[in-house]
This record gives sequence, C-alpha cells and structure tokens, in this order.
Amino acid sequence: MTPDLAVLLALVGLPFLGAAAVPFVFRVLGERTAYFAAAVALVCLGLVSQLYGTHGSAGVEWIPTLDVSLRFYVDGLSLLIATLATGVGVAILTYSGGYMHGEPGQPKYYATLLAFMGSMLGVALAADLITLFLFWELTSLTSFLLIGHYTDQESSQYAARKSMLITVAGGLFMLVGFVILHTVSVDALGQATWALFGGENAMLGSAENAEAMRAAMEEQGVFWLVLALIGIGAAAKSAQVPLHIWLPNAMEAPTPVSAFLHSATMVKAGVYLVGRMRPLFMPEGAHPGSLELWTLVFATLGLLTMTVTAILAVSATDIKELLAYSTASHLGLIVAGFGFAGHLGAETGAFHILNHALFKATLFLVAGIIAHEAGTRKIAELGGLREDLPFTAVIAAVAALGMAGIPPFNGFYSKEFLFHGAWETGAASGGIFWLIPVVAVFGSVFTFLYSIRFLMLFFGEKPDELGHVHSPPLAMLAPPAVLATLAGLVGIVGVTSTFEVYLGPLGGFINSFVGEVIHAVEPLGAESETFHYYLPTKASPWAGMSAATIALGLVAYPQYDRLHHGIRSLLKGPVRANWWYDNATEALNPNSDRLRDLVQNGLLRTYATWTVAAFATLTILGYVAAGVSPNLPSTLGSVLPIVLVGTVLVVTAMLFSNVSLRTATGVAGVLVAGVSALIGWAVLTQDVSLTTSVPIVLVLSLAVVAALAVSRAPSHIAGVLTLSILGFMVAIFFILANAPDLALTQLVVETLVLVIFLLVLDKLPAFYGKWNRVRVLRDGALSLVVGATVFVTVLLTTANQPDTIATTLAAASYPEAGGTNIVNVILVDFRAFDTMGEIAVVAMAALSVVTLVALRERGETE
Repeated sequence: MTPDLAVLLALVGLPFLGAAAVPFVFRVLGERTAYFAAAVALVCLGLVSQLYGTHGSAGVEWIPTLDVSLRFYVDGLSLLIATLATGVGVAILTYSGGYMHGEPGQPKYYATLLAFMGSMLGVALAADLITLFLFWELTSLTSFLLIGHYTDQESSQYAARKSMLITVAGGLFMLVGFVILHTVSVDALGQATWALFGGENAMLGSAENAEAMRAAMEEQGVFWLVLALIGIGAAAKSAQVPLHIWLPNAMEAPTPVSAFLHSATMVKAGVYLVGRMRPLFMPEGAHPGSLELWTLVFATLGLLTMTVTAILAVSATDIKELLAYSTASHLGLIVAGFGFAGHLGAETGAFHILNHALFKATLFLVAGIIAHEAGTRKIAELGGLREDLPFTAVIAAVAALGMAGIPPFNGFYSKEFLFHGAWETGAASGGIFWLIPVVAVFGSVFTFLYSIRFLMLFFGEKPDELGHVHSPPLAMLAPPAVLATLAGLVGIVGVTSTFEVYLGPLGGFINSFVGEVIHAVEPLGAESETFHYYLPTKASPWAGMSAATIALGLVAYPQYDRLHHGIRSLLKGPVRANWWYDNATEALNPNSDRLRDLVQNGLLRTYATWTVAAFATLTILGYVAAGVSPNLPSTLGSVLPIVLVGTVLVVTAMLFSNVSLRTATGVAGVLVAGVSALIGWAVLTQDVSLTTSVPIVLVLSLAVVAALAVSRAPSHIAGVLTLSILGFMVAIFFILANAPDLALTQLVVETLVLVIFLLVLDKLPAFYGKWNRVRVLRDGALSLVVGATVFVTVLLTTANQPDTIATTLAAASYPEAGGTNIVNVILVDFRAFDTMGEIAVVAMAALSVVTLVALRERGETE
C-alpha cells in the first residue's frame, strides 16, 4: 500500500510547527513546555505508526525545471529511523521536564530539539538527493545550537564549532557525490535525475536502474570517487575515525541532548546513509565473504573506528565521555556490518541500529541521573550507587550488559552477526583478511571492559566523600525504565526463539520489522528472507569469537586501571586526533582575524567593494566555465575593448600624474559618454558602421568640452550646471539618431535631475574627505568591471530573443487587451510593469542615499 502524502507531510512538518509555537507556549506553561514538546513527539510517533504496512513514495514537485521534488519514501529502514527519532524523542522530552528544571534558555532548547527531530525525520524519509541534503544540513545546524546550548561557556562554544565544522564539511563532500550521481544518471537512465526512489527513472527505482548506475559509474571511472565522497559525509556525521573527534566534545550539551543526538538521531544519520546507499553500490548476488570495493572501504572503516574508539573509551575519566566514545565504537560496528556483503552484513547493521539506540539512550539518561543527583560525572569519584539508586542500578545493568554483548541481552545478538560476517569474510579471502575477525574480537574486548566499568559505578565500593545520593524524580526515571524494558524484551525474544517458547505477537513483530529493515538495505532484487535471532545452540567459529571476547574481557578487567593510565599516557601530541584539529584551527585563526578586520571594518565603501567584486568575479568565472560569450556586432566588438582599455590607461596616467582628481574624473566621464554613444548608435541604427555625420561630431565635441568644464568648475553649482550640458548633448545626439522618444525622455530626466541637484546642494557636506589615488583607481577599475559584467549579461540573456517581443505584440488581439491600437496595449499592459520596476529602482536608490547621508560622519568624511 502506498503511503499517504498528507501523513508524510504532517509527520515532517509538525515538529517545525511545534518549534515555532514553543516561545508562545512557554509564556503560558513555563517549564511544563517539556510536556507540550513531548506531546508533539507522541503525535509524530502516532503518525509513524500510520505508515506501518505501507511501502513506496509520495511527494510534490518542488523545482520542476531541475527535477527536484519534495518526495518521501517509506520502507523498513526509513520506518526504523523515524520510529527511533519520535519514540526516543518522547522519552527525551519527558525526561527534560525534570532534568532542565531551573536551566537557562528553555524556549530555545525545546524549539531546537523539536526542529532537530523534524530534520531527522526528513533525512529518514527523503526520496530525493537534494531533499536529503537539505534535511541533512538542517540536522547539523540544529545540533550546533543544541551542543552550544550553554552559550556563556567557552567549552560549549568550542564543541559546537567543532561539530559544525566537521559535519557540515562532510555534508559538502557528500553533496559533490550526489552531483556526480546526478550527472551519471544521464548515461545510465537516459535523463538526469535527483530521485533515489519514486518513478521508473529513479536511481533505485528498480534492480535494472541500480545496475545501470553501477555500470555507468564504473565506465566513467567515478565509482570509487562517489563511494569516497559519500563515505566522507557518512563518516563525518557518524563520528568515524579520524572524524570522531567532535563527538566527545559534544557532551558539553545537556544530557538529554546527548542521549537524543548520539543514540537515536544525529549520529544515526551517517549509518542510515550507508545503509540507504548500500543497494546502489553493492552488486546483486554478492555472497557473504566476497570482497567488493564497498566491503574494503566500509568494513575497514567500521572495524578501525570500533577498535580505536573502544580503546579511547577505556581511557575516559568522565561517564559522558565514556559513553561518547562507546557511541562512536558501536557506530563503527554498524558501518562494518553494512560493509560486509550478503545477508549477514544487512542483518548486522540493521539489527544493531535498533539495539544500540535502546541501550545507549538508556545509558545516557542514567548518566544524567547520576550527574544530576550525585553532582559529579567523574568516574573516579563514583561507585556503590546501587545503595541509593537501586531501581536505576537495574536499568543500568540491562543496558550496560547489552552494550557489552553478553548473552542473553539485546546487544549480544547483533554482535554475534558481526562476528559471523567477519569470520565469513576472513575465511573466504584468507591471508591478511584473517585480520578482520581478529580485529573484531580485539575491539569487542575493550567494549566489554568499558561496559563493565560503567556498570561498576553501581556495584563497586562507594567513596566516603560521595555521601547520600537522592532518588531522581519520576519524570527522569520513567523514560530510561521504558527504554531498558524494550531492550530487555528484545533479549527475551531471542531466548524464547532459542527454546521455541511462544511469547505472543511481540516476537513476531520484532522479527518481521527487523526483517523489513534488512530487506531495505539489500541489493534490489534480492529475495526477502525470514529473520530470526537466537542464542547459539551449537559450536561455531563466531560463537567461539563471542566466548573468547567475554573470557578475555574477564581476564583483563582486573587490570582496567593500568590499561586506563597506560592509554592516557600514550595520548599525547600528534597521537591525539584533537592535536591535529586544534593546531590546524589555531594556525588559521590569525588569518581569519586579519580577514575579518579587513572586510568587517564598518565602512559602507568596503562592504560594497567586496559585494560587487564577488558578484562580478563569480559571474565572469561562470561564463568562462560554461564557455559562453556575448554576440557582439563585429565592429562594436572590435572597438569596445579598445575604448575600455584606453579609458583605464588614461585614468591611470592622470591619477598618478599631477593632474587633479576632478580633471581625471571629467576625462573618464567623457570616455564613458563616448562608449555609451557608440553602443547607442549601434543599437538604434542596427548598423554597426561607425561612420558619423558632421552634426554628430559637433554635438559629441561639445559634450567633451562640457565634461572638461565640469572638471575645472570652481564650485558645486557651476559643476552641476556644466554637467547638465553633457546630458543635453546626449539628448541632441538621440535626436540626430532619429530617436525623438529617447531624446524627450533624456531632456525631461536631465532637467529634473538638474533641479533636484540644485535644491539639495546646500544640504551636502562642504568637505568630502581626502581622496586616496590608489583607492580611486581601485574603485574606477571595479566600476568598469561591474559595468562590463552587466553589459555582457544583458547581451547573453537577450541574444536568443531578437524577435520574441515584436512577434508577441504583432499577434496580440487589441480588443481582448482592452485597447484600440498596439501603442495603447503596450502602454497599459507592458509599460505598467516597466514603470513598477523603475519605481522599485528609484526606491532602492533613495534608500541608498539615506544610508549614505546617515553614514557621512562615520569614517567616510572628516
């Protein structure tokens, strides 16, 4: 059944509407706004439930000319991420009602959290690459605000900047990969498309389309490039080595934010992308153990991240730091799982997304309870908390043992799938690839160690200085209890499956739902297989890997403190990834400061210079890159560059000589007027012959004399009067060129301008400041470049439309237009729009004048 578009739009849009309403709701409800936000998340969860049993895409056109649609797609993977985002969102927002009591900035906090949830829902459901990218970057923007919630703390600002820089930069790499996919789709599918799903021409619209896209990428030699670009985007968002460094710093955010972003949403976006792109890059029929390029990239990246960050978690001194590194480690496990070919890889990645979200969200909320009630997050200062927090201890035990991968808790089953896939890959390829199962076990041993260390906060000895720890309020205790119960039920279903005990519809629902997720990340055309998970009932290499992990972990745990201090002693200088980041950003800071002082100096002249220079540069570079050129008349095209170059040379020579600035300006005006006359002659006569008559020569000569007189005028009034002579000579030139309508317009405008100038002259400052010749030269050259850019742009935009207006007007029906002749129709139906545009231009010019007058004593003048 196809999903309902109204449900999809409501699901994605409701969190943003709720975010917009938060400031008003907070005025009424105060801190109870948390429960309003939780209600919004609960309604979204209900909308997600309406999508169960549906499959397919629905959407609306957004930018039809570019084939961009606001299209959404529903399958097992999108439903899993949407369920986690809304379900865990309900728990987090409810928990915030107790945790955020008395905290500053609560309206911003709840509004941003809802907007983040909406962004994540957009990522999960997007069926179009442009839509996916926009929601992807929205998650980076909203997470920046959430991580930097405590704006007065330097560490919070540092963490927010780091997360923004890394995740947004990764998203830009991903965007380049998307653009290449769009380009490749022309050859693969017959037309360019941004659509991943929905329609016959979507990249993943069918198995044939996916195969055609892979073949086209390989033929054009960009398969590895697109894979790398998308991999960088996923690695940045999901904190894969070496881009993991933002995640531990993100713990500066309030604990509910950490629980939400780093268990069920933000970091899941990266592994979601890997899963979503897996059918596009993994060949159909790839068997377990085969070494595709996809496997070499993502299995290696995932296992490396899983191991490195697990070791770093053992070195942690703060409980949230430990959980942050553990998050990166388990994300590495998911990426490695999706990297393995065949059904096993799909099972590993899909199932562990669910398991990790349940136990990690629980543990973050438990960490929040510890910090809130014990007043510290330092591991060395905590222990024996079961005495004061017995119920919280049970919750922590279920989640921590699941994180450790100990049977029968939920994390064990997906870890078992990882070991199975790693063994099959090593066995199939042999040689150096036997390192894959070895590394999987090695990294899992450290996962066992840090998981048990977290659990020992409750079951170790209680420090004397800790004192009594109060029980948390119900609003903080209920959400982790619900999540731990769900994690426990996942584990129980595995036990009942092992011993063939009927648990009711729950077991069937979990198996069916996870099976749909697995099918969504397999190559298109692969047969859907029934999903079951259970405890090992017979000896197997992967069961032996699980047993070895637990045994080695039990042996190594008594040496935990030595391992902790040993790892920390090694993490110095270039060994630390943060060392590279900090030194790179610190090295760039002086240059950033200099550029800021250069650009943001408070002067309108500077802002205008940077703006118009950027406009002209980007426009000209765009024309050059596109290989277009203006269609100039032959004679005009040969004369115009000579005139422009001559203008620059003359003005330059005069600026660096003893000639006054006003004289230089006057001569420049003459030359510009000459250029205008040449262009006007060519346009009016449609004849590029520049042969001129005696009257025209006399008129233009008088214009030259007037321009020189302007430069030598003894006063402002004399300068304006002589300047008007130049304008009137242009009007006479139009008369001689058989353009009386233009001449009349020029005369009226020139007269009005003359009167206005004379009226406002005594309002102008007597002194305009000292002119710097280099600055004037820069401004003059920039003016010429901008003018040339606009001139070329006009030629290019009108080059292919020489007869369109004339043809349209000739075919116009005058009675239908309400006129009796074509002139009336032009004046009413066309000139009205032109007049409206002119009014807008005059209004903008007036605003500019007001601004200049207001700024006349702010550094521009003396």
